[in-house]
Amino acid sequence: MGVVFEVVETPSSKDRCVNPQQPGTTPTVVVTGASKGIGAAIVRRLVGDGFRVVAGVRRTEDAAQLRGQLGERVLPALLDITDPDAVAAAAELVTGEVGDRGLAGLVNNAGIAVAAPLEFLPPAELRRQLEVNVVGQHAVTQALVPLLRRGRGRIVNLGSIGDRIVAPMTGPYHVSKFALRALSDTLRLELSRWGIQVVLVEPGAVATPIWETSIAAAERLQQTLPPNVEQLYGRAIAAARTSALRNAARGMPPDQVATVVARALTVRRPRTRYLVGTDARIAAIVARLPDRLRDRLVLSQSGGAAPDRAGATAGVADTVTSDPS
Repeated sequence: MGVVFEVVETPSSKDRCVNPQQPGTTPTVVVTGASKGIGAAIVRRLVGDGFRVVAGVRRTEDAAQLRGQLGERVLPALLDITDPDAVAAAAELVTGEVGDRGLAGLVNNAGIAVAAPLEFLPPAELRRQLEVNVVGQHAVTQALVPLLRRGRGRIVNLGSIGDRIVAPMTGPYHVSKFALRALSDTLRLELSRWGIQVVLVEPGAVATPIWETSIAAAERLQQTLPPNVEQLYGRAIAAARTSALRNAARGMPPDQVATVVARALTVRRPRTRYLVGTDARIAAIVARLPDRLRDRLVLSQSGGAAPDRAGATAGVADTVTSDPS
């Protein structure tokens, strides 16, 4: 059956939504981390737009729920992106699904957020953060590039405003997102000769379950750290937790990010980067400030600033939050 895409509101016809594949075919997109939050919203949006979606999930119950909600347009795939065998099996599944027409898109959304002061962060935790947010993204992309080349498809990586500006206590997450940004830029250059567009989506705070998951994981990790962590970093840890709870309550809906991802997959000439959310746009401005000034602004609202004479800390607007997508 044919697929009809809406026209994105823009004065230029160059941004009309297009089907990058053969007329009369149903384009297929792979989405990782599709069980909840941003990933699930992306799957719903793409199915609504007429795509066939291979949805990567880690649990059979999540696979059954997606199929029950969205029907035959969704093909759930059990996929742990850190497991080479699972990645290979998913690539084989997708190859059988798309055949000679190739793949219309890959959305690398799976991710975690590790939080702890870097001074006490166990190296294994940093490896785990990078394994999921960087190495796993590369592994999935590497496995599917031949199908993307065949279908002149696109790659959309879910970054974060946290790939431009950092905050204390979430260093591992920021390290991974800065690395994903570099990975995206390099892929864009290397794959350009085949017409494979690579887009980085950088949301601000999004109201998803990952905030609660990340807080719980951080609290478990903190219990394994030396006792003096609380004395040295207690105020900053508490501020980071408060910020995460605020983001969980006030963040933008995941559907807002899904709309941008769908646009990146379908407009004729996508941007290389999409900032999503007012807080992301503000933080992007803050990121361009001189280092010392930016540091003072970030520390003043993160519990890490030196106290003034009255023992208080000056506060600024919370503009450097990021979504651990």
